[in-house]
Amino acid sequence: MQQTLDPILLKSLVAVVDTGSFTRAAESTHLTQSTISQQVKKLEAQLGCELLSRNKRHTTATLEGERVVTYARRILDMMEEAVAQTAIVAEQRPIRLGVPEDFATHELMPTLTRFAKAFPDVRLEVKSGMCSDIWTQFQNLDLDLALVKHRLGTAQGEACWSEPLCWIDGKHANSLEQDTVPLVGLPSTGLYRSEMAHTFDSLGKKWRMAYITTSLSGVGCAVEAGLGISLLPKRLVTQQHRVLGEKQGLPNVSPLELWLHVGPQRSSQMKLLAEYLTEACDGIFAKNTCPEEG
Repeated sequence: MQQTLDPILLKSLVAVVDTGSFTRAAESTHLTQSTISQQVKKLEAQLGCELLSRNKRHTTATLEGERVVTYARRILDMMEEAVAQTAIVAEQRPIRLGVPEDFATHELMPTLTRFAKAFPDVRLEVKSGMCSDIWTQFQNLDLDLALVKHRLGTAQGEACWSEPLCWIDGKHANSLEQDTVPLVGLPSTGLYRSEMAHTFDSLGKKWRMAYITTSLSGVGCAVEAGLGISLLPKRLVTQQHRVLGEKQGLPNVSPLELWLHVGPQRSSQMKLLAEYLTEACDGIFAKNTCPEEG
């Protein structure tokens, strides 16, 4: 049967040959002299030959021992190289960040630039889209960090911010006066879409989806153009929007929660990126004030 050489035994043999002594070999490998001796004897038994010539003053390799030591050095060097290369590859693995579409704009760009300058050798891959998709990707471990919006009290993570919502119409539109209220929103899997449908069903008002887009910026533009009413984060309300509320018969809507999620494999770079994102979101939500109803 083919023998498999234990690298631990090979390392002990090389240590004895390099130091010329079992005692010094034990010191260099942080093992006991008896352990070194047992490992060399085990290797000799495996190979069926003496590998060392022992005397009181010095220990040298036999002819067979010299041949084995040559191979042992190559094996140990290759193992060390394999470990080093594996560490390099692991360090070079990209950091994958998922963010909602409305955050993948100028609001987070300074933060991403800051991280890129701090770690020019780290690949940062940013994916944006609907929160339902980002959350699924994070749960499937396809993302390392993710900013995801959730309904109140339905999630936990590293950090959390309240995302207030506003009912909006076009500045010069009166969509609520129509017999069937036109709505502008995200696809059916979006949080805003289901909230709108539930609200108008509860009010007993007829409604239709006049414009559907996967982009919150697209929602904002469609409302500005007078295509219908929508729910929008107050951060995204513009001067071309008219904020609606209780005066127009629309109820207040509970805010969403934006959570920062960080995966289980946390490198030092991932932890720092999480800190950068936390600082950025603190600033984003601190500077926004609630627009007045019009």
